[in-house]
Amino acid sequence: MDIQIIEHIKETLQVVIKCRQIDDEIVRLKYHIEMFDKKLQAKKDNEWCLVNSFDILYFESVDNRTFLYTKDDVMEVRQRLYELEMVLSDKDFIRISKSQIVNINKIRSLKPEINRTILVTMCNGEQLYISRKYVPAIRNMLSI
Repeated sequence: MDIQIIEHIKETLQVVIKCRQIDDEIVRLKYHIEMFDKKLQAKKDNEWCLVNSFDILYFESVDNRTFLYTKDDVMEVRQRLYELEMVLSDKDFIRISKSQIVNINKIRSLKPEINRTILVTMCNGEQLYISRKYVPAIRNMLSI
């Protein structure tokens, strides 16, 4: 890894990725760099906060309201799940049910269930279910 200090560039930070070919890992790296400072607006206790997308475990829609869950907090966001799907990276966030989108980087384990759903344990120990409709997409994304 190389870091160079160039005093005459106009931008505060410029990142160049050199590679033999562009594959999924390179695209994901590019996304992570672009999202480094990406924050979503969320409401907690009648205050609006900015939440880094990397801190989000999952989103859930309940009674026409959308919530984001972090390791320690639950906050409300203005967007609907379909709007979040358009904004978030499909390399890191994936819908697991009609009412949930999960950050795959925060998954600790996956356990197939008898009814063809998958039990997901998040890094904080919380458990969610991937509904049958979304299982093929998860299997494809994670190559399982």
